[in-house]
Amino acid sequence: MNTLKLTDKFAEALVYATRLHAHQTRKISGVPYVTHLLSVTALVLEAGGTEEEAIAALLHDAIEDQGGSQTREEIRQKFGDTVVAIIDGCTECDIYPKPPWQERKKRYLHNLRHASPSIRRVSLADKLHNARSLLADSRQYGNSIWNEFKAGKEGTLWFYQELLRVYRENGSDLMTEEFARVIEELCQV
Repeated sequence: MNTLKLTDKFAEALVYATRLHAHQTRKISGVPYVTHLLSVTALVLEAGGTEEEAIAALLHDAIEDQGGSQTREEIRQKFGDTVVAIIDGCTECDIYPKPPWQERKKRYLHNLRHASPSIRRVSLADKLHNARSLLADSRQYGNSIWNEFKAGKEGTLWFYQELLRVYRENGSDLMTEEFARVIEELCQV
């Protein structure tokens, strides 16, 4: 039984994340981006994550999407080095222009192989929620959703299948198996 109590630090991170991503929406559905952050955070907490992991889940896209190194330093000041280390482990790129898609994905996979359990937990929650969203969007909008992705359906599914291999390298848990199930359904859509 998990008896984790979230503190005011978590509440501060929730407000901060909501403000940082206030003008962002999800790629296909157009829903406020904060829905993704909340879902990833819920998955992390439900998987036994710590408060620092939950804060990192709320902020996992902040450095990449909302200001790079300046945002990293703000997060460090507000939430500490551990949170920043988790976010950095979940960040594909913090420079602009971004390197080519496949180069970024291969680097992410390589880094994830050597990542801490905290980074893997937040990463898996992020990718699981993204895959669930893609599955729901594909059911609602059909195959046209893949036009929104640089790599299309084939590249996106390749990346998810490679991620699954990396997550399974350290064993498997309920979240990993749910990710596998969603990927299988995506492949069949």
